[in-house]
Amino acid sequence: MAKDGHDSEDPNQSTVDMTNFVQNLLQQMQSRFQTMSESIISKIDEMGNRIDELEQSINDLRTEMGIEASPSPSAPLKPKEESKSANDSA
Repeated sequence: MAKDGHDSEDPNQSTVDMTNFVQNLLQQMQSRFQTMSESIISKIDEMGNRIDELEQSINDLRTEMGIEASPSPSAPLKPKEESKSANDSA
C-alpha cells in the first residue's frame, strides 16, 4: 500500500519511467531493424554474386560448345558499343 500511495503522490516519476520505457523500446526496435536491414542487403549481394557466377558458367559452357555468348542485360555497355562501332564502319 505504501507503493500505491507513493505513485499517486508523484505522477512525475511514473511519467519519467514511461518515457524511459518507450525510449528503450524504440532503441531495441531500431537495433532490430538495423540488423534485419544489414541481413537483407547481405543476402541480396550474395544472390547477385551467385547470379554473376551462373552467367559466367553459362557463357563458359556456350564457349565450350562453340556457340558465341550473347551479352547479358546486366553486362557492361562495352559489347554494345563495339557492335555499334562495327555497324558504323560497315
